[in-house]
Amino acid sequence: MRGWLVPPPHETVKSEEDFKREREAKVRRLMREGYLRSPRIRNAMLKVRREDFIPRPYRDYAYQEVPLPLPGMEATISCPHSYPLFYEPLGLDEGDRFLEIGLGSGYGTALAREIVGDDGLVVSLEIDPATFEFAKSNLGRAGYRDIVLVLADGGAGYPPLAPYDRICITAACHEVPPPLTDQLRVGGTLIAPIEVRDVQTLTLLEKTEEGLTVRPICEVRYVSLRGAYGVGGP
Repeated sequence: MRGWLVPPPHETVKSEEDFKREREAKVRRLMREGYLRSPRIRNAMLKVRREDFIPRPYRDYAYQEVPLPLPGMEATISCPHSYPLFYEPLGLDEGDRFLEIGLGSGYGTALAREIVGDDGLVVSLEIDPATFEFAKSNLGRAGYRDIVLVLADGGAGYPPLAPYDRICITAACHEVPPPLTDQLRVGGTLIAPIEVRDVQTLTLLEKTEEGLTVRPICEVRYVSLRGAYGVGGP
């Protein structure tokens, strides 16, 4: 996992109350550290049980700031702070049509569904079949049945439900795949880790009538995008 130190797997010993306390403490800490400001994102992080989206041998580490392995090739669930780190600058909010590239465990997808609410739309694409099935199962058990899940190369986007208000790419790419900017509405935003000379920068793009504005946010470290627009090619 690209040099990350993975904690040792073991049987779950924490109770539901233990997880609830850790979830609430994590949200308070993210607020203090400035990652978390939006009430809708905060409420989503309080509601969605992150521990239910993690393989059982790693469940007790749900609220630690460490990526954890998932089924699939180099698949991970990102650290808890990563979700507001992406969603806050993206401006994800109620009623948005949201496209996620990289389904992962389904945790971020569930958060997004809570944030956009019943008037919004969440579409998530995943290229790895094992990761896709793991996330699909997690979301089903958690009761999320109106999210559009697609097993496909995320770099191509999902034209049938375009345009999207917000697009989130959860893997590093050398440039944003052109199909994704094509499917972003004017006035919409897209966020992605952009890799240049082995340095990844979380980058926010806004689509205007004149083109794209670009704002770097911070350095990050993510697995590489796979598929036709991946860092290493198909």
